[in-house]
Amino acid sequence: MSTVPEVRSLPVPDGLEGERVDAALARMFGFSRTKAAELAAAGKVSIDGSAAGKSERVHGGAWLEVEMPAPAEPVRIVAEPVEGMEIIHDDDDVLVVVKPVGVAAHPSPGWTGTTVIGGLAAAGYRISTSGAAERQGIVHRLDVGTSGLMVVAKSERAYTLLKAQFRDRVVDKRYHALVQGHPDPMSGTIDAPVGRHPQHDYKWAVTADGKPSVTHYDLIEAFRSASLLDIKLETGRTHQIRVHMSAHRHPCVGDLTYGADPTMARRLGLTRQWLHAVRLGFEHPADGEWVEFASGYPADLQHALDTVRADSE
Repeated sequence: MSTVPEVRSLPVPDGLEGERVDAALARMFGFSRTKAAELAAAGKVSIDGSAAGKSERVHGGAWLEVEMPAPAEPVRIVAEPVEGMEIIHDDDDVLVVVKPVGVAAHPSPGWTGTTVIGGLAAAGYRISTSGAAERQGIVHRLDVGTSGLMVVAKSERAYTLLKAQFRDRVVDKRYHALVQGHPDPMSGTIDAPVGRHPQHDYKWAVTADGKPSVTHYDLIEAFRSASLLDIKLETGRTHQIRVHMSAHRHPCVGDLTYGADPTMARRLGLTRQWLHAVRLGFEHPADGEWVEFASGYPADLQHALDTVRADSE
């Protein structure tokens, strides 16, 4: 097999005039912005034959050349039991599970922990074969550090219809979040685009060029140092609630990635953000009837909430 790297080159369209190299690479070659920046940093990108950094600007008609990365190793699904994962509904079309904290929805490069898919496989469940090989049956996700309800498609019909419901914003996704301080107003809507953080690849942020993102919140209970919110997502961007609440200056308690107070997190015994998917409603793929499921708080979140409530008495 040849080890000569594949090199591709394309002329920059006039419509990308003035764009950064990483943004142009992402648009022209289908890379993520993160991968495009990595290639530029490794010296694998050039403009008209001269090496180009990720932040350089491109010009219409210039030739952008890139040494293509080697094909990624296929991600394997490992059948491994998931401690604490509860299956609360099971029929011919769907499974509804309560995902514990520390578990990913599906395998991904670099993730070596347990997954919802792997846990279901270990338990003998057969799920839809639709979707990418490593995420078959998965129609939506929760962060590794977020617990709560997920629906998984078992049939091909369910996969198609549930994906359409998520796309069309028919699904009712509700979360409870304990946030620092007291939002003003106590109920409201945060409408701010979310995209990759400009400095940190592992984070997301409110950015001018991000995707439209809408979060509705209502106060459930106010405490001396925090507020318990009911949150409804209109869109489903990665880290959306965490990013929006942080940008609103009320990060989720325990969410050190997005600016939460570490002293408060330690005092409450939290090692993750206080965020739980408490309710999930959708039209059942079999008959179109509306179904809803609910989940109580896991022990670590309940303990933190009880402590905050006691401190306010």
